[in-house]
Amino acid sequence: MISHPDLSIEQLQEGKISGFETQIEIKKTTCAICSANCGIDASVKDGVVIKVEGTAENPANKGTLCSKGAANRQYIYHEDRIRTPLLKRGGKNSTEFEPISWDQALDIISSRMLEIKDQSGPESVVFFSGFPKRLRPFLKRLAHGFGSPNYCTESSTCFYATLIANKLNYGCAGEADIQNSECLLVWSTNPFHSATADVSNLLDAIDTGLKIIEVGPLITPLSSHADIHLRIRPGTSGALALGMAHVIIEEGLYDSDFVNHWTVGFDEYRKYTKQFTPSATEEITSVPAASIIQAARLYASSKTSSLMSGASPTVHHTNGVQNHRAITALIGLTGNFDRKGGNRVIPSSHYGFNTRQDEFEQSKPWSEMAPRIAQEVLPVWSELVEQAQAIPLPAQIHSGKPYPIRAMLAFGLNYRMWPGSDNMKESLKKLDFLVDIDLFLTDSAKLADLVLPACTSFEKNDLRVWSPNYAIWTEPVIKPVGESRSDINIIIDLADKLGLDDPLLKQGQEACLDWIIKPSGFTISDLKAAPGGMFLPEIETPFFQYKEKGFPTPSGKMEFCSSILKKAGYDALPKYVEPKHSPVSAPEMALDYPLILNTGSRLPMFMHSRTFRLPWTRALRHDPMADINPIDGERRDIKTGDTIKLSTHRSSITVKAHITQRVPPGVVAMFHAYPEADVNLLIEPDYCDPISGYPGFKSLLCEVTKIMDD
Repeated sequence: MISHPDLSIEQLQEGKISGFETQIEIKKTTCAICSANCGIDASVKDGVVIKVEGTAENPANKGTLCSKGAANRQYIYHEDRIRTPLLKRGGKNSTEFEPISWDQALDIISSRMLEIKDQSGPESVVFFSGFPKRLRPFLKRLAHGFGSPNYCTESSTCFYATLIANKLNYGCAGEADIQNSECLLVWSTNPFHSATADVSNLLDAIDTGLKIIEVGPLITPLSSHADIHLRIRPGTSGALALGMAHVIIEEGLYDSDFVNHWTVGFDEYRKYTKQFTPSATEEITSVPAASIIQAARLYASSKTSSLMSGASPTVHHTNGVQNHRAITALIGLTGNFDRKGGNRVIPSSHYGFNTRQDEFEQSKPWSEMAPRIAQEVLPVWSELVEQAQAIPLPAQIHSGKPYPIRAMLAFGLNYRMWPGSDNMKESLKKLDFLVDIDLFLTDSAKLADLVLPACTSFEKNDLRVWSPNYAIWTEPVIKPVGESRSDINIIIDLADKLGLDDPLLKQGQEACLDWIIKPSGFTISDLKAAPGGMFLPEIETPFFQYKEKGFPTPSGKMEFCSSILKKAGYDALPKYVEPKHSPVSAPEMALDYPLILNTGSRLPMFMHSRTFRLPWTRALRHDPMADINPIDGERRDIKTGDTIKLSTHRSSITVKAHITQRVPPGVVAMFHAYPEADVNLLIEPDYCDPISGYPGFKSLLCEVTKIMDD
């Protein structure tokens, strides 16, 4: 049977159209370059992916792909892919590696790790996961089975600080129920760049009447859709939130029933917000008083209002957690927590339904292990986050206190994630043994003693669930490139080599996942019957759960005054303090560095550093550039394309200038992860929030100067 009778075989082949004539087969998988994990239709011929398209029936991306997803073939078949285990020769500073077998590699890793464990204790070995997320339950189980409390991830700079703020206020987090909201408060996040697959739903809601209040210093693609844009000075989110609360309370727009019955500390909070009058808040934030009043009234007076914030922009400040506490307090103040059209409770499992993930991960209680890295320095983190905080890692490597850190087993390590990234680079060189598992021989992998090749999502099995009820189990669509292996299989093999007595891991990935998802009522075998994915039975999550269960806080209520913070010696109220380095808090430094540096924003074609090496995506913004307002550019005789020096009191980098209204006067914005212009070099290693340990990437002082041609 001819599937396309109107086309010649040449036309079918040129169009890469699947069918009997072309011997091209479409296989279903997902893209794992970013956390959206969009559905992929991979066209495969002779074992090679020749075309990628979005899966039309997948409700997450509905057949669409962003620039990153469209570049997957360049990602899979890039010449920099590691194709075999590599062992370093010639010492720590060497860049010479020689291929070895998997058996040799696993023997070396297990023997070195066991040797260090015997000499210094299991806590001296760190288990780290960079961007890869699906492997994390397995890696944490491996770490604890080995006896180390020091399992940590890139979430040491992403998401967990916002989660801490939510837990301090409510005991849990809540996500915006956009489809049922009348008003959406979008605070320092840009879904057009960071969550592209979700944008169509947001635009549909706007078309049907959703009001948008956008908060943030930068103009984003969402700004043109916003009814109100509150353009703050970076680092002043907490003050703006308190200023909005002032208006809501003084005008009687708050939900008195919720506040009176389900909160503690409101009287102290109300008294504190009195100083944040619209005029006083304007003085701090640069947002006009009239706009503050307008936004507060719109948010509080709408029948249903919700809050959308990013994973980290509001907490990448030296006052980050308290900033975010002040922001999320607006949800409870207006009675919009755990209600339809407000912010509904987020499931604790990343699978989005009831699982045994926590039990699987935490295979050994904390009480049976040594203290985690910085456990005493960051007591709130240690109480509310079930992993170690990685940002203080360099300090402990150098000090050896309270115990030495001698080795690291890392998946997707990127030392440029740390503030003062050169400090982290030198710290890694001090380790006795470093293993990195990655797709490419990155700058971080080059520091390792041994490197293992990992698979892409096209080359391995995986379980992916999209909230609330769509799931897929993927089979490899091609054979692994070279000798690369699945991250999870590497962990399982290492568990065996380390002699861990773990019956579940010995059964393999599929058995482990079946054990984790058993409470859901379906199995991996069920998903295998639907290669493109399937809808799971709807799980009705009731609203107003707190009315039956209370809030999972020490008081059982929403806490304007946090009992956890008070016990740990911090301000119980979400008090506003200036960023450590700002024109207000550091006026002498501001004489030499008068501009505010705001870093870490994401471009849609880049996911941290993962796609900088791909020709398609890199071509979309090839040069590292600093965004500068025209007013600041004119004062310094800087034009777009000029070579400039971007400096802080710590260091400087050379980049191109981009003159744009995207940033307000007095602010310089720099996209992160360009390897030849590492903006994190400019930040002190200890320039961090005292509660979460998060770096202050988004508010510090800088200057830009034009570099004259010779």
